[in-house]
Amino acid sequence: MSSEADTPPSAPRIQLSPQEWRLKLSAEEYAVLREAATERPFTGEYTDTTTEGRYMCRACGAELFRSSEKFDSHCGWPSFFDPATSDAVLLRPDESLGMRRVEVLCANCHSHLGHVFEGEGYRTPTDKRYCINSIALRLHPSNSAAR
Repeated sequence: MSSEADTPPSAPRIQLSPQEWRLKLSAEEYAVLREAATERPFTGEYTDTTTEGRYMCRACGAELFRSSEKFDSHCGWPSFFDPATSDAVLLRPDESLGMRRVEVLCANCHSHLGHVFEGEGYRTPTDKRYCINSIALRLHPSNSAAR
């Protein structure tokens, strides 16, 4: 993964206390978004969704991903080959669980979204797989998809 994962993130634009986050989020959302838990594979709301639209951060509402970059990776979580914009997410090293991974955070509120992997051989423009917890997202269908 590139050196961008080695750059410490700046302070989040949205800063709430743990108590404020607990009031805003369900227990399951809090566990994933604020404590870096992972939802079980193939159980998330958006794993197989093909609806056109924008995927927003469930914690703060920032746009993170778009359906045009979503692909079926058969991994059990929604997968995207690129974020909505280059500054939508932050990447940081994650060496938990005895392996080297790159964690994906919302750039706006620093909530945990999932992890990004590269070099897995998916036929996508970036050869990256942003493996994101459904519970970290909220889909806003495009006007054409909402009809």
